[in-house]
Amino acid sequence: MAKYSKKASATVERAMKKRKAGTLRSGSGKKVKDPKQAIAIGLSEARKKGAKVPPKKKRTSKSRPAAKRKSRS
Repeated sequence: MAKYSKKASATVERAMKKRKAGTLRSGSGKKVKDPKQAIAIGLSEARKKGAKVPPKKKRTSKSRPAAKRKSRS
């Protein structure tokens, strides 16, 4: 059984082509340069259209970078 549908793959491919052409924008309106961000945008658009895409992974406190946490000492 496939993890992603063909519709989802097509949406991601379209987002990657837009990124390469320099026309893909993030939610804040900034130009997308990172391929991983382009894939995430494509999957998000596919989810909104109702394509078969696994749910977004939830972020836990363990996965946060240690440098951002403040220590009290």
